Amino acid sequence: MKVIDSLLYTKDHEWLRIEDNQFYIGITDFAQGELGDIVFVDFTSLNETIKTGESIATIEAVKTIADVYSPVAGKVIKINTLLEDQPESINTDPYGDGWIACVESSISIDSIETLTSKDYLDFIGK
Repeated sequence: MKVIDSLLYTKDHEWLRIEDNQFYIGITDFAQGELGDIVFVDFTSLNETIKTGESIATIEAVKTIADVYSPVAGKVIKINTLLEDQPESINTDPYGDGWIACVESSISIDSIETLTSKDYLDFIGK
């Protein structure tokens, strides 16, 4: 199982990569492993304004269906359309090609409850 030190993590098993006021969001390697083979991703609408904790995508896997929650409020400015044809990219590259959405927000990172990679590993017991 892989975590990347430069990312932030949530207790809902999302990761965050922050570029200026843009928050790229995906699910962790641990989460994709728990879900199993991912077969479909249903995204929220592009340019939709969302609140903290709202679903930005629903992932359908062989084992189950799971929502992906936004840890920040803002506007969805990008969705990873690659996942429409290749949802399994979340399984093979959750921190790269498997990113899910990007939310533009003016919120301070200090106001978001996040975990470092070490804290996330402790959280999942690894």
